[in-house]
Amino acid sequence: MTTTPERSGPPRPSGGVSWTRRELLTRCTLGVGAFALEDLMGRALADESAPLAPRRPPFPARAKRMIHIFPNGGASHVDTFDPKPALRTYAGKPLPMGNLRTERKTGAAYPSPFTFARCGQSGLEISDAFPKVRQLADDLCVIRSLHTEVPNHEPSLLMMNCGDIRFSRPSMGAWLTYGLGSENQNLPGFVALCPGGYPIQESQNWQSAFLPGAYQGTFIDSQHTELPRLIEHIRNEGASTTEQREQLDLLMELNRTHQQKRPEEAALEARIQSFELAFRMQMEAADAFDLSKEPKSVLDLYGPGTQARQMLMARRLLERGVRFVQVWAGAGQPWDNHDKIQENVTKLAGSSDQPIAALIRDLRQRGMLEDTLILWAGEFGRTPTAELPAATGRDHNPYGFTVWMAGGGAKGGLAYGATDEFGFKAEENPVHVHDLHATILHLFGFDHEKFTYRYAGRDFRLTDVHGKVIRDLLA
Repeated sequence: MTTTPERSGPPRPSGGVSWTRRELLTRCTLGVGAFALEDLMGRALADESAPLAPRRPPFPARAKRMIHIFPNGGASHVDTFDPKPALRTYAGKPLPMGNLRTERKTGAAYPSPFTFARCGQSGLEISDAFPKVRQLADDLCVIRSLHTEVPNHEPSLLMMNCGDIRFSRPSMGAWLTYGLGSENQNLPGFVALCPGGYPIQESQNWQSAFLPGAYQGTFIDSQHTELPRLIEHIRNEGASTTEQREQLDLLMELNRTHQQKRPEEAALEARIQSFELAFRMQMEAADAFDLSKEPKSVLDLYGPGTQARQMLMARRLLERGVRFVQVWAGAGQPWDNHDKIQENVTKLAGSSDQPIAALIRDLRQRGMLEDTLILWAGEFGRTPTAELPAATGRDHNPYGFTVWMAGGGAKGGLAYGATDEFGFKAEENPVHVHDLHATILHLFGFDHEKFTYRYAGRDFRLTDVHGKVIRDLLA
């Protein structure tokens, strides 16, 4: 047998090891380096196996976390953030413009029953439906020229949330969680707060689709105040934590064995991840949703009601490392005001006005607003004409409507784009939903054209094959 000679270092004398102190320290340092490399490699492998492990975006980011306030049903822009004085001139008369397709028959021009005023140093015009929000006009980046594809709830909800009106695609929250992970492994990376049950299109609004199941949104029925009703089965009364861990480990082993024969079953992976997350949530969910731990001054700032609780929950979740929180107006379509527009908008805006303003102020006070993006955006807007026969409400309008952003690198005090003089169609600097998504991804440090996921032989992205970053919206 031959032996391989040493390839480095001085030869060892036959009488034993005889190294200088410098040689000894050098060799010991190499050993420490090997241990350090092993530790780093172990961490890297652990990160790859943990789908919600925090990750850095490819480019410098302005935003780290996001709250999407969703006025589902289609809030009326001409009664909230897009003043149209010409409607008063044409009140009760047909509008002098070409016909645009709407779902239902509409009649004459219907001026807003709300009063607009210039607010803040920017002079941004906002209606008195949102008296507290308009005190923060200089924080709002208002887009008055958004447009989407069709005047129907279901496809328009999917477009705003998932970037496509027809096919199953991952939601924006799922994309951001996939790209950035979460900063808390004991809570979901993406939470959807919707009081009273599911909205229209149900869980498709926060689906992960072909992305791994760990990135789908976790639904919370936020109408409840008691933790066991807010999050079902948050406590296991029949087993200790150690026993649950042993049960889950066995279940995991059986599931992984089953999964080896079915590597393409995304639903199976989603189920496995949901078991793990449910167990981990028992540790921190109770604390995150316990609003009684907030001081009275903060509770008073947000005010009473479900929307106030939701906004405060959203802030507490973001503080604990959750990446994306969606706050819904409620189950069904609360903002779908086909009649009684003044009564309904007064009620809906009134329930969210103080909580939204409180959220912005609270995040700023905590030093979180600059890297937290807030988006207020529903699926479409409403017509400037009255819907018949009642003539007290407005029909769906996908041709031009308003959304706004705040914080997270969005330019405050800005009104970007414009609809025509009546508020029917985007005319000046039109912004498609794909453009909005591209801009949001840019604020989070992603190039929307390169941020993709390969599925079924194709590279998919949130913006499909469309979209451009609207740089005028960036601070």
